[in-house]
Formats: sequence, C-alpha cells, structure tokens
Amino acid sequence: MRVLIVEDETAAYENLVDILKEVAPDIRIAGNTESVTQTIHWLQTNPAPELIFMDIHLSDGSAFNIFDKVELETPIVFTTAYDRYAIEAFKVNSIDYLLKPIKVEDIKHALDKYGKLNHQDIIQYLSQLTRLAPAPKYKDKFLLPYKDKLLPVSVKDISCFYTSDKNTIVYLKDGSKYPYSRTLEQIMPSLDPSGFTRANKQFILNRDSVTNITIWFDSRLLITLDVEVPERIYVSKNKASEFKTWLVNDK
Repeated sequence: MRVLIVEDETAAYENLVDILKEVAPDIRIAGNTESVTQTIHWLQTNPAPELIFMDIHLSDGSAFNIFDKVELETPIVFTTAYDRYAIEAFKVNSIDYLLKPIKVEDIKHALDKYGKLNHQDIIQYLSQLTRLAPAPKYKDKFLLPYKDKLLPVSVKDISCFYTSDKNTIVYLKDGSKYPYSRTLEQIMPSLDPSGFTRANKQFILNRDSVTNITIWFDSRLLITLDVEVPERIYVSKNKASEFKTWLVNDK
C-alpha cells in the first residue's frame, strides 16, 4: 500500500514511519511533504496514494487549504499535536483524527478502519472536509512572562520564535527576549501564515523582520533578521522557493 505522509516535523514523521513499519510492513512511503504548497504540487504530479496521513497544522497554513486546490479520492488520517478542536466532528463523520504523540494502537485502529472502507464511504467522508474546516483564529497579542508579570505584546512587535533544548524564546524587534512555555508546534497554528512561517526546526519568523537573504553554496538560504539571534537561520533547499514566494506575497 502506497502512503503519503504530510508532516513538517522530522521527529513526528520518523515516529510515524517507525510505527507503520512495525504494524504494517507492506506499506510503502510514497512521499513526505511538509507544507500546503508542497502537498498540492506532489498530489498534482504523482499517482494518487492509497492512504494519506496528514498533519492539520503545516508550516504555511491549514491542511484544509489543500482541498481547495486538489480533488482527492484518497482516505485521510488526520494528525495534530495541537488541541482537540473539531475532534467530535471528525468522529461523527468517521474520519480518523490522531492526537500526537501517535501510538502503535492508534495506527492499528486507523488501518483497521481503512481496511473496512469502500469507495463510496471514501467519497462521502471527503465531501465533508471543507465543512469541517475551522475558521482561522489568529492571535494579535501574546502574554509573555516577565518576573511576576505578564506583558501583552503585539505580534507585529515579534521578530521570531526560537527553540533550543525544548525551551522557546520570543525575540522582539526592540532586541528584548522572553521565555515562552509553548513549543513552536503549538505556536504556529495561532499565527497568520501570511505574516509568519516556520523556517526550520528552530525558528518561526515574522515576514516583516527579514532584512536580508544570502544564497548559500548548497542552495540553502541564510536569513538575516532585524535582531540578533543565537544561531544562523537556514532555510533548506527544498523549502527555499516556497520561502521566497511567501516573503514577497502581499498579505
């Protein structure tokens, strides 16, 4: 069985692949895409997979945006590390929804359900997708802890979110920085993807804070921001074109 995995977190992708190998050795990973844009392109240029595991919150927006561009006849198992929004709606419509970290039992249940589907079931489930898509609600402020206070900070004043050793730091345009208790995976869905993007595993960037781009020797992009950060910000070769498109698009 050919499977497409739509997942932008390396650890989550590797965990899913390991579990699939354990519970269903006959599964072949046909591809791994990390964004809405990459997924649309993959689905338009490759034979349809037999099953898709799809993270809802991707680096450039909601996975539901994919269904506006591509007509699918493939069953989908949704995954997310975020909260349980819409989970009851997914259950009612018999679409599998797995909460990360995904466990062996979760995959066994999803594959068992997949095995019982007929073509008409799949068409019916997919017809519900656009109605299940939640209206996006993006933050315009964050509450950042400072000593015994919480500082309300506008997203426009944030240059980037940075993570290292499971700690997240928010860098503001004035050069100050504050710890934040959420992971980048939890933060990204609350940000408008036209203004913020997940550049790599360590950084979420504000589009208005990008001051310079250097094309690196291996076609990666080296990003310079309007604040100093603890390590260089690289965008991979695979995401370089997508990043440049995001940077110049109007909001």
